Amino acid sequence: MTRSGEGAESGALLLGVRHHGPGSARAVRAALDAVLPDAVLVEGPPEADPLVGLAADEGMRPPVALLAHVVDEPGRSAFWPLAEFSPEWVAIRWAVGRGVPVRFIDLPAAQSLARTEEPAGAEGGGGASEGDGEASAGEEAVRVDPLAVLAETAGYDDPERWWEDVVEHRATESDALAPFEALGDAMEALRETYGDGGHGRDLIREAYMRLQTRAAVREFGAGRVAVVCGAWHVPALRRRTTVAADRALLKGLPKVKAEMTWVPWTHRRLSRTSGYGAGIVSPGWYGHLFSAPDRPVERWMTKVAGLLRDEDRLVSSAHVIEAVRLADTLAAMRGRPLAGLTETTDAVRAVMCEGSDVPLALVHDKLVVGDVLGEVPESAPAVPLQRDLTRLQRRLRLKPEALDRELELDLRKETDAARSTLLHRLRLLGVGWGEPARSRGSTGTFRETWRLRWEPELSVRVAEAGVWGTTVLGAATGKASADAVGTGALADVTALAERCLLAELPDALPVVMRVLADRAALDADVGHLAQALPALVRSLRYGDVRGTDTAALGEVALGLAERVFVGLPGACAGLDTDAALEMRGHVDAVHQAVGLLGEFGPGGAGGAGGDVAGPGTEAAPDVRARWWSVLRLLAQRDAVAGVVRGRSVRLLLDSGELADEEAARLMGLALSRGSEPAEGAAWIEGFVGGGSGGGMLLVHDQRLLGLVDAWLSGVSDEAFIDVLPLLRRTFSAYEPGVRRTLGELVRRGPATAGPPTTGLGIPGFAEDLDAERADAVVPTVRLLLGLTGAGTAPAGADAGRAGPVAEPAGTGAEPTGAGAEPTEAGAGRAGAAR
Repeated sequence: MTRSGEGAESGALLLGVRHHGPGSARAVRAALDAVLPDAVLVEGPPEADPLVGLAADEGMRPPVALLAHVVDEPGRSAFWPLAEFSPEWVAIRWAVGRGVPVRFIDLPAAQSLARTEEPAGAEGGGGASEGDGEASAGEEAVRVDPLAVLAETAGYDDPERWWEDVVEHRATESDALAPFEALGDAMEALRETYGDGGHGRDLIREAYMRLQTRAAVREFGAGRVAVVCGAWHVPALRRRTTVAADRALLKGLPKVKAEMTWVPWTHRRLSRTSGYGAGIVSPGWYGHLFSAPDRPVERWMTKVAGLLRDEDRLVSSAHVIEAVRLADTLAAMRGRPLAGLTETTDAVRAVMCEGSDVPLALVHDKLVVGDVLGEVPESAPAVPLQRDLTRLQRRLRLKPEALDRELELDLRKETDAARSTLLHRLRLLGVGWGEPARSRGSTGTFRETWRLRWEPELSVRVAEAGVWGTTVLGAATGKASADAVGTGALADVTALAERCLLAELPDALPVVMRVLADRAALDADVGHLAQALPALVRSLRYGDVRGTDTAALGEVALGLAERVFVGLPGACAGLDTDAALEMRGHVDAVHQAVGLLGEFGPGGAGGAGGDVAGPGTEAAPDVRARWWSVLRLLAQRDAVAGVVRGRSVRLLLDSGELADEEAARLMGLALSRGSEPAEGAAWIEGFVGGGSGGGMLLVHDQRLLGLVDAWLSGVSDEAFIDVLPLLRRTFSAYEPGVRRTLGELVRRGPATAGPPTTGLGIPGFAEDLDAERADAVVPTVRLLLGLTGAGTAPAGADAGRAGPVAEPAGTGAEPTGAGAEPTEAGAGRAGAAR
């Protein structure tokens, strides 16, 4: 460090630091206490000068960051993060607490943001003492990491370990400026060897820093100004250059109109793994080293033990003592002045985690990195939308946190409903604070589960969304209306209508509905219509839950459903395999939507959405009947793809609209010898595949199983090879127990002819009970149930055993035709298909 001299640095105390280095932070504090400068200059954008006073506010708790963004383009933004252990933050707090002027001397954000590259010194850009920065245009830069070079020169293979040994674990020296002289000389040697080190953008920044340093020295006097900057820049600030030369480098730089404010930050975003160019490996560990008054290893092990105990792991005081001893021993064996993160991690793994990396990963995530979220005072500048969001968060008691947490909401409660509305509006604005999650408890429509996590980047998303309005409601309404006009696909418009209902945007919904009606009238693709219908019907359901009038939405839904009914039979003909599978998915989706749509008609369970079809309209009660007729048409048309025909029969059968005998007849026709084997296999996949519970249907209806078995037995050897992959895809989706039961049924053959008159009537079991074997288990069962008299069965027990067991529908019916006697070859092929 230069204490005095001529040139740009004349009279300035250059304190070269490592950004976010606790050792540098302690050294800066000691140097400022020793020198007591009249002004402190800090590497950072000068637009932040008016915000420096907020650092002393009680509501300001690091980690925080300076956020700069272009006024008309909030998405063009940059952050300058500061942690409690950042040397710049320590210098700012020292100066503000003593009334010493603080100024930022880096290139203005107005010029940095005007470039296409990331602003230097900001997250994702350069300016770190490690040498991060932007390469000169047109050159393939080989960027130098100064810490890595110095560590390699000293014989270390890990730059972090070298930094800990020479800086973090260094004893306090009597000369507070000595560390900065040594580090400055080292950087001088590196700059002489490597030049700008591939950081050509730094030359412009350093020219601006020299100009600001000169101006401050002239104002406050020689020896009265301290400059806190990345150590990489110290040699450049020492360099003797003329004012004209520095101004020439800055001449002609483009500018934009930028705004600056403070925003909360997190330790996780300080991590190098987050993509931050000047990031560090272990922000949580560095924060501990900076804040621990003494015995850092002992205090760290105590933190680790507390975390593991909270996770129900058995960690005692003896573990802590032994881990500290092991860490100190490892440090001595490795020739280190003090146990560092490597030694403490090895000790924790061996002693507290019993050699397992699973709990160690938790320690790394929660302590070594950490989820600390900073806070900024309300007096900090903010866009109006951010202020409205802060007000809503406070009113609804939704505090932003850096930790992942689940939030269960009951929409019948006013506060929970308002929370849900806020989160849905933010999602529509692109502010992903919360994401819907699957509830582990109730799955009713009055329940919602959210997974919340606040990331610093969301502050930028809020600023971007500010162009749509000054309140969350106004911005969400404006964004939804604009999205509706700009959306092309019909399914996207219906999804937007659903989101408007969830977000309770009554002013945006008419615009969306008008666009939806126009798109639906012009779109003739049945697939598009089928994709759009489910979201539209779900919107009716949510409107009912939230008490929203959805009559207009219901009219569009019924019109859309009718168009699907008319066009579906023709759209299902002449499809190849992939298109047929996709159409089967559309049929399933429409079937589910029709089931919900029927509930909202007159006389249904509609509630607020009861008049879905509009006053005086009788379409709603008939929508299900219309759908059954469409499914019957699909089931009987030979031109329709087999997988769609099979699924149509299954849906009719499950809905009680098709008798068992009729289903068996249609299956027999589809699997007759006159049908192509591939088409028959597709029919089976549609009927019992696709996760529809078809396996249990075959288990409980031997007649259908016999038809499948007979068809499979009659397939030629050549055709069997062709249909085998399709059959395996169908049957592999069944649970192992279902596949095993089906195999047993095929091996044993069909039940005796005629429906069972006695016994349980369950396939795979004998029709008559073996009374002697049943009586043998009665004493054990009574003993397990805690009943007295476990030695004998009560009188009349035999007569009542089978009574409560209902006979499954269709069980025991003998398969007809070729399915009456399964062949040995059929059993073998069933095994292959399984």
